[in-house]
Amino acid sequence: MDNSIDLAELSKRESERVEWKEHGDDPEVAKSIVKTISAFANDLANGGGGYVVCGAKEIKDEYGFPKVVYQGLSANKLAEIEGRVTDYCRTKVSPSMKLKVQTVDNPLNPQTKILVFVIHATREAHTFLDGKTNLYYVRHNNKTVVAKNGLLRELLERKDKRPAFDQEIHPEATIDDIDLSYFREQIAGMRRFSAGQSPEDFLSDTEQIAEFVPPLMGRLQLDHVMRPRNFALLLFGKRKSIARYFTEAYTILSIYPGKDRSESFAERHELAGPIIQQALDAIRLLQLQCSTVFDAGSDKPNQKKYPEIAVKEAVVNAIVHRDYEIHRPNRITVFSDRIEMESVGTLHWAVNQGKFVRGKAGPKWRNQAFAYLFNKLHLSQSEGKGIPTIFHAMEAEGCPPPRFEIEKDGMICILPAHSRYARLRAMASIEDDVNLRKFDDALVKITKLLEQGHDPGQWLDLLKEIRSKIDESPPKSEPRR
Repeated sequence: MDNSIDLAELSKRESERVEWKEHGDDPEVAKSIVKTISAFANDLANGGGGYVVCGAKEIKDEYGFPKVVYQGLSANKLAEIEGRVTDYCRTKVSPSMKLKVQTVDNPLNPQTKILVFVIHATREAHTFLDGKTNLYYVRHNNKTVVAKNGLLRELLERKDKRPAFDQEIHPEATIDDIDLSYFREQIAGMRRFSAGQSPEDFLSDTEQIAEFVPPLMGRLQLDHVMRPRNFALLLFGKRKSIARYFTEAYTILSIYPGKDRSESFAERHELAGPIIQQALDAIRLLQLQCSTVFDAGSDKPNQKKYPEIAVKEAVVNAIVHRDYEIHRPNRITVFSDRIEMESVGTLHWAVNQGKFVRGKAGPKWRNQAFAYLFNKLHLSQSEGKGIPTIFHAMEAEGCPPPRFEIEKDGMICILPAHSRYARLRAMASIEDDVNLRKFDDALVKITKLLEQGHDPGQWLDLLKEIRSKIDESPPKSEPRR
């Protein structure tokens, strides 16, 4: 559980980490609060964040020492301040911020409350839109100031050194958000603990589950509560906890019978919970698409519509390397002639796009902890082998090569079906027309296939049958005049 706010303890902290505000319903005061909030999030002092307390002011006592006076806020004032500050954090701060807000009883007047904004340091450098200018704010000499020159350079350099998203400590989650039974099951599969150890030993801020992965837990400087890192939460978290903290971290898998989304019916699955389970569920559902059809006339009589290893690697790649800070689910869409796997977030900035689309790029990770642990769970190839494996598997099966569409906030991997399945689908459509006595439609379709260069040997018997049916059909009567 989170530690509750102790006003007496806050009053003893350095003013670099606590800002006291008498009120905040005035728009200009609310702006000053949000500037301070962005300064605490920027965390130039490396203190882990800070607190903005509304409904109290800091004065000097008779000896000249700081003293806090608690006036408190009415319910209406509290709601007004919280609403305005929250709105400014969303509209004037970039990247926008979601606040943790707590209300505390006024120790001097139980009829009023104290409003506390809790701000954890983030790995981004936030700006505040002041008039028409975006400015960086930091705490310096106990005040909130605009970062300029050396301060600005130090802020931006420091932010570059912050941990990647997957290794960041989640500021709200606790050890209670980890699904212990699921965690034990996965750790047992990794065989990462020795005699005398238990899986729970790794739920700490010191023990590493693997040599290149930080401890699953950590402690923020602001409150020292042990909390899971993002990768631990997304890999081993409770389903409801993941849905709470990462609202869009799920996968939608849809299956359409045709070549586009115009069909009136589609099978839809929402895959949620730990991302390990999302990957396993998606792979299981897509195995039905990797069917084998026998063709006695081919030198390779048994061919799969999609090679299973290519599908598996594409699923894992989409889930492991997505950008979880973009609030949009991954999508896997199955059509009759292809599978499209959309991963949220564009290609890593250090990857050569030209080499990537040819399966030749070297390994670069957005989420290194995810990639490493998926490999230890035998769910993926090691060190950047996933994309080359997809290319090799598709070629070995005789499928067209995979294609990649790279956009500014997403990437789509397209696995085309084996060409044999397009022919089988075309033949099935023509046979349906014949059974429905739509001989002219069947002739148009088969003629088109032959014009596209398909082997006529596979279609001659059907073509002969269609022409004979047309010849046998009575001529259409002339319309009366």
